[in-house]
Amino acid sequence: MENLFRLVDQDQDLFQPKWTLVNGPIIVGAGPSGLAAAACLKEQGVPFVVVERADCIASLWQKRTYDRLKLHLPKQFCQLPKLPFPEDYPEYPTKRQFIEYLESYAKHFDINPKFNECVESARYDETSGFWRVKTLGSNQTELEYICRWLIVATGENAESVMPDIEGLDEFGGEVIHACDYKSGEKFKEQKVLVVGCGNSGMEVSLDLCNHSASPSMVVRSSVHVLPREILGKSTFELAVLMMKWLPLWLVDKLMLILAWLVLGNTEKYGLKRPSTGPLELKNRQGKTPVLDIGALEKIRSGDINVVPGIKHFSRCQVELVNGEKLDIDSVVLATGYRSNVPSWLQEGDFFAKNGYPKAEFPHGWKGRSGLYAAGFTRRGLSGASLDAMRIAQDIGTVWKEENKQLKKRTIARHRRCISLSHF
Repeated sequence: MENLFRLVDQDQDLFQPKWTLVNGPIIVGAGPSGLAAAACLKEQGVPFVVVERADCIASLWQKRTYDRLKLHLPKQFCQLPKLPFPEDYPEYPTKRQFIEYLESYAKHFDINPKFNECVESARYDETSGFWRVKTLGSNQTELEYICRWLIVATGENAESVMPDIEGLDEFGGEVIHACDYKSGEKFKEQKVLVVGCGNSGMEVSLDLCNHSASPSMVVRSSVHVLPREILGKSTFELAVLMMKWLPLWLVDKLMLILAWLVLGNTEKYGLKRPSTGPLELKNRQGKTPVLDIGALEKIRSGDINVVPGIKHFSRCQVELVNGEKLDIDSVVLATGYRSNVPSWLQEGDFFAKNGYPKAEFPHGWKGRSGLYAAGFTRRGLSGASLDAMRIAQDIGTVWKEENKQLKKRTIARHRRCISLSHF
């Protein structure tokens, strides 16, 4: 009997449909951008489906961030639409607090993503006028969603960047990307090479110091280092206030003067500043300035050793471009992340080869044929929230108008039926 039930179940699986029609948009990604888009659509009364390749919301935050991480910006610049952070949260919420906020956000708006569904491809069918989104489940089940609107919310940090460095495969010690780094505890008393000097590289180096490791941080190019706060006020918040009244180039000048007054000359520690100002560089290239939370003091004291670019690795050793050789035990690659949109979205007009919309902010949220992008503004969570609100408003307007017309036609048909019944 048990075998018979099993056979029936298998037969039922064979006859299950491999496609499903979505009455509303498909949202690809259940990170902050996807959740924000879903919540705004919910407010507009528009149904949707969220597909997520991981088994949880905000998988980057839950699975690929280090323990000591906090939001770099004050919470008012990081909250999602329609639901602020709890009042008792600190100004810079911890990783755990931010995850709890996102989980409560999804619960509040009754957002239930379809987890473990990785999008293999998405293309617009000109003949039918619908998007065809193919996914692969954890049990290798293939499914195709057919929808009128497609919202890409996979984010700017979907995949880790693994650099190709000569000799790295011959190194012999542990090599991990920053996405797999949790704490410096396991690196105690080790000599660790941190490749990269962005916010992640700086914080990983600081965390290693705090766990009695000896980090050397590779600085291959110029970098803007700003204090997180100036006279007790968020540096970012100060910049936002100045931008309301002053041109960007002048705000950049003022920010650099204030940074010099607070931090001094960072170039003497091997941290050369770019010729382009921090805000302009962020707008042009998406390169975020480092907001210092203590790493610079460790660099001054020599606890964090700043070194130039890498020439090549050898067994338990690295040779730098200046000829210096360092004995090291482990390597942490704080080499950043990239968009993965080109690997699955079959479209060439809206998204560029780098996985970002071709149109610059604030015009990169809407493409053609019902294609949208949320969270590719290079402006963090505030940019993602703005995208989400615009997308929901755009789709909601069409949705409400079409439902209004449908309702009118239904009432008209009903009246005709009543009139005919009198004959």
